Formats: sequence, C-alpha cells, structure tokens
Amino acid sequence: MSVQPDKWRVVSREKIADCRVFEVSARGSVDENGREGTFFVIESPDWVNVIPVTEAGRIVLIEQFRHGTEELTLEIPGGMVDEGETPAECAARELTEETGYVADELVYLGKSRPNPAIQNNWIHHFAAFGCTNDGKQSFDEHEKIAVREVGPEDLDRLIESGSITHSLVLAGILRFKGVHGGRKEFTYES
Repeated sequence: MSVQPDKWRVVSREKIADCRVFEVSARGSVDENGREGTFFVIESPDWVNVIPVTEAGRIVLIEQFRHGTEELTLEIPGGMVDEGETPAECAARELTEETGYVADELVYLGKSRPNPAIQNNWIHHFAAFGCTNDGKQSFDEHEKIAVREVGPEDLDRLIESGSITHSLVLAGILRFKGVHGGRKEFTYES
C-alpha cells in the first residue's frame, strides 16, 4: 500500500532570532487534514560553491577553520549570495576573494538543498575553468584561508581518506563529476 505524504501550508511566521547570516523563524503550519504544528526554520540567502580548475587542469581547494566543528576543513570556495547579486556573480566573487584566482569560464552545475528539514535556501554549484592566480585574496573579517592545488585524480582519495568531509563540498564534487565525469583531464578549452 502506498502512502501519500501530507502537504503543509504556512499560516503564521515569527522571527525568533537574527543571527547575522541567517534568521530563525517559528512557522505555524497546517496540513491537508487540519493538523497544526510549529516548525523552526533557518531562513538564509542562497549559497554557492565553485570547483576551480586551472589552465593546467589542477583543482584549487581551500583550507580554513570552521567554528561549528572547531577544526580545519578542506573545501572548495563558496559563500552566501549577496542581495542583488546573481549566483554566478557570487561564484566569481567568492573564487577570487577566497583563493586569489580568476576564471575564464564559469559553468553552472545545478543546485541542491543544503538541509530541507530545517533550511529554506539553495546552494548553487559551479565549475570555474581556465583559472589563473592573480594573488589578490580578500578575506572577510574572521577568515584566513590557505590555498592548495591538487590533481583531479586526488579528489576521490581526499574524500575516501576523510580529508574532505563537508557535505556541501561533496555535493559540488558529485555535480562536477556528473557533468564532467567522462573527462580524465579537466583542462580549460577556449
């Protein structure tokens, strides 16, 4: 027997907390059968991440401290889409700010939901080809980011070894491999 999930409709919304980069709201909702419930949601602007590929076909990764886990993490560049900014503009900006690299070409890889159980936003995944280092990183107030280049063949090893654990980075890599998986060399083609 197949069960059909109920759809819920928001009937009230109250901001509980403003946490600078996101807000927490309490949403009063009712389902199709009249059941009521209060659900807490993290409301955030959309995010982006980008897999930079150099002209030589190397992948640019970043390493930074993450306060949630209190550890250094190996990731790809990314960040929050600013008001009035497109995801592609954000991807280009975050790439340069965090790595000092600029790209000749940005390719949209798709989007996914970071955590639909408690969040309302999307993350947009990009690949950046023909990346060159102009050396002009521009960190946010509390950022200090190390840059590392690896071969595309190293991505699986870094994931399997537990060196890359950030789920949104893993989603970006999955999108990247899905779109470009047949290519053994990720060199930029003009």
